[in-house]
Amino acid sequence: MNAKDKATGKENKITIKANGGLSEEEIKKMEEDAEKHAEEDKKLKELVDAKNMAEAMIHSVEKSMKDHGDALSKEEKDKIDSSIKDLQEALKTDNKDEIEAKNKALAEASQKLGEKVYAEQQAKQQAQGAPQGENEEKTVDADVVDAEFEEVKDEKKESKSDK
Repeated sequence: MNAKDKATGKENKITIKANGGLSEEEIKKMEEDAEKHAEEDKKLKELVDAKNMAEAMIHSVEKSMKDHGDALSKEEKDKIDSSIKDLQEALKTDNKDEIEAKNKALAEASQKLGEKVYAEQQAKQQAQGAPQGENEEKTVDADVVDAEFEEVKDEKKESKSDK
């Protein structure tokens, strides 16, 4: 590419070369590496997914404990706290099976909490729902009048469109 400044007469030349492409050999090597590591990648993804699910479970249970923990007995709270600690310890390892087992144990331990939260919400809805249910259907007892109408066309507009 050439560029020339007409006022000063200076000229610049630029040559652009494509040198970022991969050769066929490099592409094949990359594909082979990807195939070799596919199983490792799959296992790593499963581990990361298990850790993410466990962390989400811990967060959810801790939040529920904070909001509704007073509905549980001390024994139930201790069991949930113990399960959380076990899962947090398992998260420090890269053992997917252990993480999944501890996650399941926490889910089972926190099931009572979920049941109590659900029962509490149902009770609130029923307590609030009774007065609202009576007022849900409202009808208007106004006089309804049927009316007929006739469309009137403007003669000025019709006469302009006829021309």
